[in-house]
Amino acid sequence: MDNTATATATAAPIEDVKKLTSKVRTDHHIWGTYIFIIIVSVIELFSASIQEIKADDIYGPIMRHVVFIGVGLLIMLILQKIHFKYIYGAIPVFVVVSVLLMAYVTVGGTKINGVRRALEFGPITILPAEFLKLSAALGVAWILSRCQMPDRRDVTTKGFVCCLIFIGACCGILVTQGLTNALLVGSIGFSMMLVGGIGWKKFGIAVLVVAAVGGGLVGFMMTHKSDEGPTPRELQIAALNHETTEELQQSQGLARGATWNSRISRHFRSDKHLDKITDENKQEQISFIAQAHGGLFGAGIGNSRENARLPLAFSDYIFAIVIEELGLFVGLFLMLSYLWLLGRSARLMMCFKQTMPGILVIGCAFVIVFQALFHMGIVSGFFPVSGQPLPLISKGGTSVIATSIAFGIMLSVSRHAARFNDSAAVRQELEILPESVQSANPVLLKREND
Repeated sequence: MDNTATATATAAPIEDVKKLTSKVRTDHHIWGTYIFIIIVSVIELFSASIQEIKADDIYGPIMRHVVFIGVGLLIMLILQKIHFKYIYGAIPVFVVVSVLLMAYVTVGGTKINGVRRALEFGPITILPAEFLKLSAALGVAWILSRCQMPDRRDVTTKGFVCCLIFIGACCGILVTQGLTNALLVGSIGFSMMLVGGIGWKKFGIAVLVVAAVGGGLVGFMMTHKSDEGPTPRELQIAALNHETTEELQQSQGLARGATWNSRISRHFRSDKHLDKITDENKQEQISFIAQAHGGLFGAGIGNSRENARLPLAFSDYIFAIVIEELGLFVGLFLMLSYLWLLGRSARLMMCFKQTMPGILVIGCAFVIVFQALFHMGIVSGFFPVSGQPLPLISKGGTSVIATSIAFGIMLSVSRHAARFNDSAAVRQELEILPESVQSANPVLLKREND
């Protein structure tokens, strides 16, 4: 008798999940944005990959990209079928794995541009930083959804401290990969804190702490000398780039700080556009030439003039090729497409009764959109030179997979989360969600004095 009752009680939440799952809500805004970005990706990456094309394998680079897109699409289709309750439960595992991969890559990873960034397993190359960016957003969502204060728009002191420590730890790990990565994660984390219910007093304290600690850390990185010299491969690359061994060793001696100092000082020079093209400024100068060549309406698909000269045209600077071939108007429309994704996520967040689904969907949107804006800002000259992929468009399997996971989570939430005006679905959702994450969506609560 008792066993039967227990089995019935256990099966009840499962049946409730099935009832919610049966209410299919395919979000056409998210899918439409995804499809448009993929179309641009396939068209432009083929042109931008000319430097990697071999005479006997013309379609190799684009086919590899299409394979990753296909794998990412499969991940999205699977994730959208899974109730976000189970995705939420897997967040700690995903975060731990991402942190461990990053910890390992800083010690035994493969160097790219003088920094250990990649893990190589035969033909497979993994960039753990791409997963850690998503992990940072998911981790903050996990903390905020468990630490909401009842009946007011704020989080507990414990939740605030945990958020601050977690964001700081992620930024501290990623700063070894590049200052832009740390700034990106910091922007994502603070934006999530704002929309996730952090009060203004706590947010002000967070800004002061980050200004003090972050400023000190960046200052240390820009002056700290590294004893690790250049590898034989880096010496070979330096020789091919007509860079002397002394110049390379000097750059290596100041670790990433020398690169940051050089890029930042050059970026804020008012006469930098008058410089002759050198190995140091080649990326940004040719990028500007490509964008000027494209004009308002573009030179036409496949008519890029600079794709063979622009370093990393297929990844860090692909937006320049997009503008060159498709024009400024299409480039702006692409930017608006990413912003539309953010706006749609914000709209969804305001529809959900519970905190957890809302903060999940907006966190994933922040990861995709902020990375896109950072990439576009760097290519257009608004930000100093750095390396950030354009989500789903730049070449890079790890970036495509991480972005696809973010899209899949957004689709899962939009498909299964109960809207505040659907009382029956809200009751069912409360029955299946863990009690620790049952809190009213802070954006639906009236703001109170902090």
